[in-house]
Amino acid sequence: MRATVGAPARALPAGARLTPLLLARPRRALTLVERSVRVYKTKWIYIVSGFFEPLFYLLSINVGLSHLVGSVELGGHPVSYARFVAPGLLATSAMNGSILDTTYNFFFKLKIAKTFQSVIATPLGVADITFGEVGWAVVRGSIYSVGFLVVMAAFGLVTSPWAVLDLPATMLVALCFASLGIAASSYMRTWQDLSAVSLAVLPFFLFSGTFYPLSVYPHPVALVIGLTPLYQGVVLCRGLTNGIVDPGLLWHAALLVALSLAGLAIAARRLGRLLTP
Repeated sequence: MRATVGAPARALPAGARLTPLLLARPRRALTLVERSVRVYKTKWIYIVSGFFEPLFYLLSINVGLSHLVGSVELGGHPVSYARFVAPGLLATSAMNGSILDTTYNFFFKLKIAKTFQSVIATPLGVADITFGEVGWAVVRGSIYSVGFLVVMAAFGLVTSPWAVLDLPATMLVALCFASLGIAASSYMRTWQDLSAVSLAVLPFFLFSGTFYPLSVYPHPVALVIGLTPLYQGVVLCRGLTNGIVDPGLLWHAALLVALSLAGLAIAARRLGRLLTP
């Protein structure tokens, strides 16, 4: 289904139809990030509210559950359960921050408000829209991550200098989920279809190694979970936060980059089909 546009459509150059992302111009994409910042200036409560879910989980685990579980082994070293779980919740906060704007809010702007149909009538193109929306989602995910890192530090759960790399790691998590979120949302036809988002995000949160190691699963299940994007973020943040760093972390970062690029390519191509004739 092609959306109706409000102005004469501009055809993409032939070479860019395969990879429309090459047409992106950072300054133009930033105008959409600026638009989102202006929108949320008067709706900041929606930003703040999304920060609390992983924070409440961390509080409950650090105050109560960690004392019952005791220590767990991580990379051959015993660590408290709170230090084991907190990095996973950090990655989850980045996921939550990015997925909200690239699913429900993106669908509203695409299908209901027709925001992008208006944007495409300006000098901005499909690639600018893709990068602009993903860019804002990464900003929101990063805000959540910085706030969560501060709380972790206040609880004494950040013990390694490597933790300074947690922020770029969570930005990568946010980039991955933002790209995949827009790609998936471009296929949604009704609000009811968006229930698939919750159906995907909740299992990611519960089963991606956030609360226990992957070794508890049967081998085939562990293989599948080992390829999910949140698991890559959990392992990255857990290793960096606890100072257990090895070259294997690069594999998890590379997989997040690959998933991000795939999501961006699909999202730009889908938007091109929906917004241009």
